[in-house]
Amino acid sequence: MSLGANSRLRTADIKQKAIQLGFDHAGVAPLGPFPETDYYPEWLASGYAGEMKYLERGASRRLDPTEIMSEVRTVVVCALNYQTSHPLTAFDPNRAWVSRYAWGGEYHDVLKSKLDSLAGWIEGHGPARTRAYVDTGPVLERVYAKYAGIGWFGKNTCIINEKLGSWLFLGCILTDLELDHDMPAPDRCGSCTRCIDACPTDAILEPYVLDSRKCISYLTIELRGDMPEPLREGVGHHLFGCDICQDVCPWNRKAPLGSETTFQARPDLFWPELERLLDLDEDQWTTLIRGTALKRSKVRGLLRNLMVVVGNSGLRKLRGRLTRFLSHSDDVVRSHAKWAAAQLDKSD
Repeated sequence: MSLGANSRLRTADIKQKAIQLGFDHAGVAPLGPFPETDYYPEWLASGYAGEMKYLERGASRRLDPTEIMSEVRTVVVCALNYQTSHPLTAFDPNRAWVSRYAWGGEYHDVLKSKLDSLAGWIEGHGPARTRAYVDTGPVLERVYAKYAGIGWFGKNTCIINEKLGSWLFLGCILTDLELDHDMPAPDRCGSCTRCIDACPTDAILEPYVLDSRKCISYLTIELRGDMPEPLREGVGHHLFGCDICQDVCPWNRKAPLGSETTFQARPDLFWPELERLLDLDEDQWTTLIRGTALKRSKVRGLLRNLMVVVGNSGLRKLRGRLTRFLSHSDDVVRSHAKWAAAQLDKSD
């Protein structure tokens, strides 16, 4: 694409460049406020964020992007498809499940690199200022994604695109450019409640309301201490994250495959065998998760999760492999190992 030195950068130009850089969709949103941002403080006050205190600390900036960048005028939102040809969540008592988004390389790195390239291109056709964020920054990506026309809020609170489904990574670029806005995507969930009905821990309290404290993704990734015992059975075979509410979504039935090779499943992370995981030492765990999203849970958290998965497996043959974890140096891992052992001892 060639723009003259004095040409005004348009929304269409930015969206076209985003696609050239490998994004699957892009749009531009106004700053708000929106009904969803008005609801955010209420969601936090209800305690639904659990131990994710960073959401409360950054609340004012999430609600008002001018606190991040005083001259911001619009938000460019980009989406990257991470769907692969591997099957949806499957169950085998001998294996653990890792969420689809974590099967390959670290998505933050891939997405941030593309966003930085787009932001640099925008500034190069300025004058313009930008600031790019993946989901580690104080930006309500899903809200802006809706008003940038990327997709609508599903009842599971994921962004769903009519053609791409919901297997999407989102990133935002704040800019001081005055750009034409896209229209928000209409809600096409209709009367469907499959995501709500399928959640093993009843984390979706009602349409569009998620209690993170009960969500398997929160329990296996964000929660740092003991996993509440009443919820452990519902966690099932999930070692890291959960995709069930997306698996059952009708809009994902024909979701296209993503083209980013970094997100292709690594054999050691797709449906790993419990016996192999139980035999790994600390260094091997560190090697296994290096360069992946699993680093978020750290080895300690993954071992805690593994104990829950083993306890839910019902496989008495794994009882012997739990022995070394019963005297693990970490209190949380050790207590969860004792729980797992008790579960296996009473299994048929």
